[in-house]
Amino acid sequence: MNKKAYTPEEPIAAIATALVPAALGVIRTSGRNAVQLVSKVFSRPKALLDAKPNSIVYGWIKDSSKPAGQQNIDEVLAAIYHAPKSYTGEDMVEIFCHGGTITVISILNLLLANGFRQAEKGEFTFRSFINGKGDLTKAEAVKEIIGSKTDESRSHAAERLEGSLYSEIEDIKQQLLKVIASLEVEIEYPEDEENIADSFDTTELRKIKKRMETLCASWDTEKLYQDGAKVVLCGKTNAGKSSLFNVLLKEERAIVSDIHGTTRDWLESTVSFDGIPVQLYDTAGLRETDDIIEQKGVERSISLTEQADIILYLIDSSTGITAEDTDFIQNFQDEKSKLVILMNKSDKAQKTAEELTATAKQSFPDTPIIPVSTKTTDGIRDLVCSVKKLLSAKEKKEASVGLGSERQKKLIDEALESVNHVFVVSEEGFTLDAAVQDIEDAISSLAEITGEVTPDDILESVFSSFCVGK
Repeated sequence: MNKKAYTPEEPIAAIATALVPAALGVIRTSGRNAVQLVSKVFSRPKALLDAKPNSIVYGWIKDSSKPAGQQNIDEVLAAIYHAPKSYTGEDMVEIFCHGGTITVISILNLLLANGFRQAEKGEFTFRSFINGKGDLTKAEAVKEIIGSKTDESRSHAAERLEGSLYSEIEDIKQQLLKVIASLEVEIEYPEDEENIADSFDTTELRKIKKRMETLCASWDTEKLYQDGAKVVLCGKTNAGKSSLFNVLLKEERAIVSDIHGTTRDWLESTVSFDGIPVQLYDTAGLRETDDIIEQKGVERSISLTEQADIILYLIDSSTGITAEDTDFIQNFQDEKSKLVILMNKSDKAQKTAEELTATAKQSFPDTPIIPVSTKTTDGIRDLVCSVKKLLSAKEKKEASVGLGSERQKKLIDEALESVNHVFVVSEEGFTLDAAVQDIEDAISSLAEITGEVTPDDILESVFSSFCVGK
């Protein structure tokens, strides 16, 4: 955020909805005299100025600088909020207009010409934070919700917006303060030497440490739900990759044909695997070919598998496992955790699903094997569950609260490092003062997570990544 341009309470305005043709557009304003400034371009200024807090007024946005008969820009509703009961904690007016691109831009430009400044990225949420409407974990949760790719990721962010992470951090801080209080009693009224080994019972601190470790471990799962994973479908030509791609997407996206080499380049799309956002790739069939274009597609397919988080290797059940299938799978023996074998076209096979699995297990005993049929959709649910299990291998089931950003993870690591150092100084026989200092450092790191103690550069990095109007 440009600190030179930012002044607390200065009137700001921004478009809060996507700048595309839509049924509605929203222009958001906030700051000192926001209601008065909007009334200057409103057809019913007195009604706006006399409106009760948290009410809506009907009228027109008018540009008085234009000739009579051309002043009306759009018919709107204006929502009025008075400080401190607003999103930013300041006076606010939100204008709901028709969603034409030119209409929305015209209203914003008129507001900027009548006393408002263009809001910077995240400035509304920044003001909400500095006016005590929420802490930094809630502010970051707002950004998470906007960027959520699945219902599950949105749900995780909503819990943080509701205050679950803030409450956990605050409770850990309070427990650490109690440990400091007990240490300070020992320092002020020592019964013996001020030696940690003799005077400091670390039982409570070990419980706190475990809670912090659980919180640290939650980031693996939360990052997965935020960023998603790359899943690649690969296999020989006519193994059924494009058909499976369409089934998982629930739409006819890829061309399906019995002709070998139909897919010559990869296709990609986003899909939810039981709440985990996945970038799914359909690739060219793996085979030797003289076709230069198809060769290039095969090379790209192999390159994608090297970058994949999960590889779904399809085998045609009606023809069985071939030498080419075995060669490919054996190349990934050192990366078993990312490979799943799909015995596709199980509806055409001469064997049952159990028999198909048992046969394949003889060749690949340590690799998940799932019989599937894109025609009957048998096995698709098992496939989704298996992929989720592999992707969530690091998930800590006991974590009821999760971290929401790399910034939070870095700070909880720093706090945990300070707590761990208490046990080091205990073993080395330092005085109780050293333990107190380490615990105070841990509390300081935790306070930075919520924004209680936050350097300006951290504030800038948090809010400058928001969209304008939020």
